[in-house]
Amino acid sequence: VQLQASGGGSVQDGGSLTLSCVASGFTLDYRTVGWFRQVPGEEREGVACITKSGGRTYYSPSVKGRFTVSRDAGKNTVYLQMNSLIPEDTAVYYCATDPGHTACPYISDPASYIWFSGWGQGTLVTVSS
Repeated sequence: VQLQASGGGSVQDGGSLTLSCVASGFTLDYRTVGWFRQVPGEEREGVACITKSGGRTYYSPSVKGRFTVSRDAGKNTVYLQMNSLIPEDTAVYYCATDPGHTACPYISDPASYIWFSGWGQGTLVTVSS
């Protein structure tokens, strides 16, 4: 079980990017999926999460109102639309699944990260001022 995040790049302050998360060998349709980011030398931060039905989404305070998580069942893909990017959003972004829970309001709680699996290579997002 492994996920692959892609779509990162370099943008200017205020710009936008859309990240994609695809799965290898299984469907994401029945799994809660979270987006995380990490700056080298710092703790991993959960930023967004979407339930397996897609009916509920959750965001960390640092990105709420700027980022949107969604899913396309037909493409077995989960997206993270990032708008109004700021330099503090610079990080490697990862996606992972939590097969044991149907909701994820705890996305900002580092203690919950142990429930997530399928961490693959992340994608680098760089926001310059």
